[in-house]
Amino acid sequence: MVEKINIGVIFGGRSGEHEVSLMSARSVLSVLDTAKFNIFEIGITHEGAWLTGKDVLSAFENNSFKALQSAVIFPEPQQKAMLYTSSAEGHLSPVARLDVIFPVLHGTFGEDGTLQGMLELADVAYIGAGVLGSSVGMDKILFKDVMKANKIPVANSVTATRSEIQSSMEKVIARIESSLTYPIFIKPANLGSSVGITKCRTKSDLFEGLMEAAQYDRRILIEQGINGREIEVSVLGNDDPRASIAGEIRPCDDFYSYNAKYIDGDSELLIPAPIDEVTMAQVREIAVRAYKAIDCAGMARVDFLLDRDTNQLYLNEVNTIPGFTKISMYPKLWEATGLAYPALVQQLIDLAVSRKADRDATVRIYRSDK
Repeated sequence: MVEKINIGVIFGGRSGEHEVSLMSARSVLSVLDTAKFNIFEIGITHEGAWLTGKDVLSAFENNSFKALQSAVIFPEPQQKAMLYTSSAEGHLSPVARLDVIFPVLHGTFGEDGTLQGMLELADVAYIGAGVLGSSVGMDKILFKDVMKANKIPVANSVTATRSEIQSSMEKVIARIESSLTYPIFIKPANLGSSVGITKCRTKSDLFEGLMEAAQYDRRILIEQGINGREIEVSVLGNDDPRASIAGEIRPCDDFYSYNAKYIDGDSELLIPAPIDEVTMAQVREIAVRAYKAIDCAGMARVDFLLDRDTNQLYLNEVNTIPGFTKISMYPKLWEATGLAYPALVQQLIDLAVSRKADRDATVRIYRSDK
């Protein structure tokens, strides 16, 4: 009899994408094979409390945590990634040794390298990019610089900080208007799912958009609007990644906003994208290049804008923990490429174990007397 693998699925989190994470976790949990895996749900509240127990996701969806217990994973390898529960008196009780962790956490404190750093300290296998790939992929400003260094085209942009916006709004707006033309997009540097993003057509829009974005991050990306088609491709792998066929999103909103992604449900997903073979090959090739440039691992969804006026392709972003909801492109693109959802999840688990084995091959002690 093959021993089951213990998988910890972590969701929720201290992020504006908390609710999106719950939707993704629901889909992931629905396809994990209980004949192969012992599944341990770990939810993180908006305030950052780690909780586990029975039907954790349902408790989070209903905002009712009374039946749950505080959860702890110590960031040290001696603990062997043991999941503990904590009583009101502070007594710890071991629950299970986790073999693999699946972080279904979007945005800050989950997708940005912070959680990955803790899991590295705990010396446990986990699905997705490491600290470097996660942090660079998450930070839209730094990511653009890395893409430029690798001669991958991105839209023109300027940046601002929260303190500049609060103290010198008119100067910030003047700098933006001297560098970019309307429409202009305002984005928090470290957030996804279109949270805090505003499409601006006037100076008044810029003022409101900057104030909105500054709520969610201290660094703000201000980007040239492009009359573009939204093209997405899924990438899978560690050192030798491969790309799926590309798909296109035709949003029901003015752009692919939070409502268009998760609430309205009327956006159109075209798989494969109606683009020519040359463009399809180019999208897949650039997606893999970008993935490798930030040392991504496991998975990522790579998003492009295809300019309707010039047919120029611009890389928009790399999402290192892409959505896994029922309408998410990442699994849909792999399914259309020939990799079914259950097989995709199994490959992600295998890639996490392989990445861990690669880390274990690194010598951690230097002996000068050799």
